[in-house]
Amino acid sequence: MTEPLTLAQVNALMREEFIAHFGDIAEHSSWVAEGAVDARPFFSHDSLVDAFQQSVLTAPQSRQDALILAHPDLAGRAAKAGDLAEESRREQKGAGLDRLTGDEFKRFHQLNDLYKARFGFPFIFAVSGATKFQILESFETRVGGTKSEERLTALAQVLRIIRFRLKTRVKA
Repeated sequence: MTEPLTLAQVNALMREEFIAHFGDIAEHSSWVAEGAVDARPFFSHDSLVDAFQQSVLTAPQSRQDALILAHPDLAGRAAKAGDLAEESRREQKGAGLDRLTGDEFKRFHQLNDLYKARFGFPFIFAVSGATKFQILESFETRVGGTKSEERLTALAQVLRIIRFRLKTRVKA
Protein backbone atom coordinates (compact mmCIF):
# COMPACT_ATOMS: atom_id res chain seq x y z
CA MET A 1 0.00 0.00 0.00
CA THR A 2 1.27 3.47 -0.83
CA GLU A 3 1.59 6.40 1.56
CA PRO A 4 -1.72 8.25 2.09
CA LEU A 5 -2.16 11.44 0.08
CA THR A 6 -2.86 14.84 1.58
CA LEU A 7 -5.98 16.75 0.57
CA ALA A 8 -3.75 19.18 -1.31
CA GLN A 9 -2.31 16.27 -3.32
CA VAL A 10 -5.80 14.90 -4.00
CA ASN A 11 -6.97 18.30 -5.18
CA ALA A 12 -3.92 18.63 -7.46
CA LEU A 13 -4.42 15.29 -9.24
CA MET A 14 -5.40 15.43 -12.89
CA ARG A 15 -8.87 14.01 -13.49
CA GLU A 16 -7.45 10.77 -14.95
CA GLU A 17 -4.99 10.41 -12.04
CA PHE A 18 -7.80 10.90 -9.53
CA ILE A 19 -9.90 8.20 -11.17
CA ALA A 20 -6.90 5.87 -11.42
CA HIS A 21 -6.08 6.37 -7.74
CA PHE A 22 -9.64 6.10 -6.41
CA GLY A 23 -11.41 4.06 -9.09
CA ASP A 24 -11.36 0.94 -6.95
CA ILE A 25 -12.55 2.59 -3.73
CA ALA A 26 -16.01 1.10 -4.36
CA GLU A 27 -15.77 -2.56 -5.45
CA HIS A 28 -15.10 -2.63 -9.19
CA SER A 29 -17.13 0.55 -9.70
CA SER A 30 -14.92 3.36 -10.98
CA TRP A 31 -18.02 5.41 -11.74
CA VAL A 32 -18.12 6.34 -8.04
CA ALA A 33 -14.74 8.11 -8.31
CA GLU A 34 -15.79 9.61 -11.64
CA GLY A 35 -18.80 11.13 -9.89
CA ALA A 36 -16.71 12.46 -7.01
CA VAL A 37 -13.86 14.06 -8.96
CA ASP A 38 -15.79 17.15 -10.02
CA ALA A 39 -16.63 18.06 -6.42
CA ARG A 40 -13.04 19.24 -5.94
CA PRO A 41 -11.51 21.12 -4.35
CA PHE A 42 -12.05 19.26 -1.10
CA PHE A 43 -11.62 21.47 1.95
CA SER A 44 -11.82 18.65 4.50
CA HIS A 45 -11.69 14.90 4.69
CA ASP A 46 -15.44 14.92 5.35
CA SER A 47 -16.09 16.83 2.11
CA LEU A 48 -14.03 14.22 0.24
CA VAL A 49 -16.03 11.37 1.78
CA ASP A 50 -19.28 13.21 1.12
CA ALA A 51 -18.43 13.58 -2.58
CA PHE A 52 -17.92 9.82 -2.94
CA GLN A 53 -21.04 9.02 -0.95
CA GLN A 54 -23.14 11.49 -2.94
CA SER A 55 -21.89 9.86 -6.13
CA VAL A 56 -23.42 6.60 -4.90
CA LEU A 57 -26.60 8.10 -3.46
CA THR A 58 -27.45 10.14 -6.55
CA ALA A 59 -26.80 7.28 -8.96
CA PRO A 60 -29.70 5.47 -10.60
CA GLN A 61 -30.95 2.46 -8.68
CA SER A 62 -29.58 0.13 -11.36
CA ARG A 63 -26.05 1.44 -10.75
CA GLN A 64 -26.47 1.19 -6.99
CA ASP A 65 -27.69 -2.38 -7.37
CA ALA A 66 -24.71 -3.25 -9.58
CA LEU A 67 -22.39 -1.81 -6.91
CA ILE A 68 -24.04 -3.96 -4.24
CA LEU A 69 -23.72 -7.04 -6.45
CA ALA A 70 -20.02 -6.32 -7.05
CA HIS A 71 -19.16 -7.03 -3.40
CA PRO A 72 -17.65 -10.40 -2.48
CA ASP A 73 -19.14 -12.78 0.03
CA LEU A 74 -17.66 -12.40 3.50
CA ALA A 75 -15.41 -15.37 4.24
CA GLY A 76 -16.68 -16.89 0.99
CA ARG A 77 -15.10 -19.02 -1.69
CA ALA A 78 -13.16 -16.10 -3.20
CA ALA A 79 -11.58 -15.38 0.18
CA LYS A 80 -10.63 -19.01 0.67
CA ALA A 81 -9.16 -19.20 -2.84
CA GLY A 82 -7.28 -15.92 -2.39
CA ASP A 83 -9.23 -14.20 -5.18
CA LEU A 84 -10.28 -11.08 -3.26
CA ALA A 85 -9.20 -7.57 -4.15
CA GLU A 86 -6.31 -6.48 -1.93
CA GLU A 87 -8.39 -4.06 0.15
CA SER A 88 -11.18 -6.60 0.69
CA ARG A 89 -8.61 -9.22 1.67
CA ARG A 90 -6.94 -6.87 4.15
CA GLU A 91 -10.29 -5.80 5.65
CA GLN A 92 -11.53 -9.37 6.03
CA LYS A 93 -8.20 -10.42 7.54
CA GLY A 94 -8.38 -7.53 10.01
CA ALA A 95 -11.75 -8.81 11.18
CA GLY A 96 -10.39 -12.33 11.65
CA LEU A 97 -12.28 -13.83 8.73
CA ASP A 98 -9.10 -15.51 7.49
CA ARG A 99 -8.85 -17.45 10.76
CA LEU A 100 -12.27 -19.06 10.95
CA THR A 101 -12.65 -22.53 12.38
CA GLY A 102 -14.14 -25.15 10.10
CA ASP A 103 -17.53 -24.72 11.79
CA GLU A 104 -17.38 -20.93 11.54
CA PHE A 105 -16.48 -21.09 7.86
CA LYS A 106 -19.36 -23.51 7.27
CA ARG A 107 -21.76 -21.15 9.10
CA PHE A 108 -20.62 -18.13 7.04
CA HIS A 109 -21.00 -20.20 3.88
CA GLN A 110 -24.53 -21.27 4.87
CA LEU A 111 -25.53 -17.71 5.73
CA ASN A 112 -24.04 -16.35 2.50
CA ASP A 113 -26.09 -18.86 0.49
CA LEU A 114 -29.27 -18.24 2.50
CA TYR A 115 -28.88 -14.47 2.32
CA LYS A 116 -28.27 -14.42 -1.45
CA ALA A 117 -31.18 -16.80 -2.07
CA ARG A 118 -33.47 -14.59 0.01
CA PHE A 119 -32.37 -11.15 -1.24
CA GLY A 120 -30.57 -11.70 -4.55
CA PHE A 121 -27.38 -9.90 -3.50
CA PRO A 122 -24.46 -10.55 -1.13
CA PHE A 123 -24.45 -9.68 2.56
CA ILE A 124 -22.45 -6.46 2.94
CA PHE A 125 -20.88 -5.42 6.21
CA ALA A 126 -18.14 -2.83 6.65
CA VAL A 127 -15.83 -5.14 8.58
CA SER A 128 -13.17 -2.60 9.58
CA GLY A 129 -13.01 -2.51 13.37
CA ALA A 130 -15.43 -5.42 13.78
CA THR A 131 -14.83 -8.95 15.00
CA LYS A 132 -15.94 -12.13 13.30
CA PHE A 133 -18.44 -12.57 16.15
CA GLN A 134 -20.03 -9.15 15.56
CA ILE A 135 -20.22 -9.83 11.84
CA LEU A 136 -21.79 -13.24 12.36
CA GLU A 137 -24.33 -11.79 14.82
CA SER A 138 -25.30 -9.10 12.32
CA PHE A 139 -25.50 -11.68 9.56
CA GLU A 140 -27.86 -13.87 11.59
CA THR A 141 -30.06 -10.90 12.47
CA ARG A 142 -30.19 -9.32 9.02
CA VAL A 143 -31.03 -12.51 7.15
CA GLY A 144 -34.50 -12.21 8.72
CA GLY A 145 -35.16 -8.71 7.34
CA THR A 146 -37.11 -7.62 4.31
CA LYS A 147 -35.56 -7.10 0.89
CA SER A 148 -36.19 -3.35 0.93
CA GLU A 149 -34.66 -3.01 4.42
CA GLU A 150 -31.65 -5.06 3.40
CA ARG A 151 -31.07 -3.11 0.19
CA LEU A 152 -30.96 0.12 2.22
CA THR A 153 -28.72 -1.49 4.85
CA ALA A 154 -26.39 -2.85 2.16
CA LEU A 155 -26.15 0.61 0.60
CA ALA A 156 -25.42 2.16 4.02
CA GLN A 157 -22.67 -0.44 4.55
CA VAL A 158 -21.18 0.40 1.13
CA LEU A 159 -21.01 4.04 2.21
CA ARG A 160 -19.22 3.01 5.44
CA ILE A 161 -16.73 0.94 3.43
CA ILE A 162 -16.03 3.97 1.24
CA ARG A 163 -15.43 6.12 4.34
CA PHE A 164 -13.05 3.54 5.84
CA ARG A 165 -11.12 3.11 2.60
CA LEU A 166 -10.75 6.85 2.03
CA LYS A 167 -9.42 7.16 5.58
CA THR A 168 -6.56 4.81 4.68
CA ARG A 169 -5.79 6.57 1.38
CA VAL A 170 -6.05 10.23 2.34
CA LYS A 171 -4.63 11.91 5.45
CA ALA A 172 -7.36 13.52 7.49
